[in-house]
Amino acid sequence: MSETETIDAVGLLCPLPVLKTRKRLSALEIGERIAVTTDDPAAVVDMPHYCQESGHALIEHRAEGAAMHWVIEKR
Repeated sequence: MSETETIDAVGLLCPLPVLKTRKRLSALEIGERIAVTTDDPAAVVDMPHYCQESGHALIEHRAEGAAMHWVIEKR
């Protein structure tokens, strides 16, 4: 399944990447996915925690240099 939305949160610090992700996910249908790119070191903790607390599925996490890429599926 491909992502239906993308967020470029590079340059944003905690909690903005999670807040932007939450806002975009609220507009999606269950099963749709969002791709998020961050470079805030706190995202390593914040994004998985947000997914766990909100019930969304963290499908993918990978790092490319300073950037981190996340794929989250709305549940």
